[in-house]
Amino acid sequence: MAVFDRDGVRVGYRVEGDGPLVVLVMGTGSSGRAWHLHQVPALVAAGYRVATIDNRGTGESDECASGITMADLVGDVAALIELLGGGPARVAGTSLGARIVQELALARPDLVRCAVLLAAHGRPDPVQHVLSLGERTLHDSGVTLPPAYHAAVTAHLYLSPRTLTDPTAVADWLDLFELAGSTITPGVRAQLGIIDDDRLDAYRDITVPCLVVAFADDRMLPPYLTREVASIVPSARYVELADCGHFGYLERPEPVNRHLIAFFADH
Repeated sequence: MAVFDRDGVRVGYRVEGDGPLVVLVMGTGSSGRAWHLHQVPALVAAGYRVATIDNRGTGESDECASGITMADLVGDVAALIELLGGGPARVAGTSLGARIVQELALARPDLVRCAVLLAAHGRPDPVQHVLSLGERTLHDSGVTLPPAYHAAVTAHLYLSPRTLTDPTAVADWLDLFELAGSTITPGVRAQLGIIDDDRLDAYRDITVPCLVVAFADDRMLPPYLTREVASIVPSARYVELADCGHFGYLERPEPVNRHLIAFFADH
């Protein structure tokens, strides 16, 4: 893991492989390490140099507990691309990471060759908004949920029915969620405070080629929100993957990787 300094903030990143540059941007509360389970090995094998970034508040990056803005996160990704050669790079993000990539494509199209947007959205979802508010309230109140209960709730929110009805698979996920627990760090709390405003209409001005991927069983960012992004971005192509919850890139990495690699190869 390496770090660079941006206006006094340390930002962690990792690079593997050789070839054209791909940058992967993770969602709320997760470091770039999550991409290394499935997506990074597949992309490196396909001949790409793959960079993952720890968004502020996670991993090796500074927590920035006093506050994080979308502009901060977009600027960090732009700075990483410039550090690694200036682009334009192939860029992909999931959830919050997709929102970061959308804003990057809008603000700095010179740095983005093409973009893959997993679980994308352009405006707040009422249920997700209330859930995020609840998570912030729990943290600020000092409440810690019982680990087993937290694991069960997380499984229902983030996984597909296909996974939930597979006893072996769901047992592994429950163990992972229980081990992680419900406590969030000050950095993740700062990420949860990022203003999620309605930017859908602004995305009409995105000009770079985009592949917009929805996860059919996503309860956190339902497919209708992702379809909205695909319908508003002039260059977008839409794909919906079955049997995937919000963690579709971990639940069913093979089709996710297949679409990533095919789209990047075409652009």
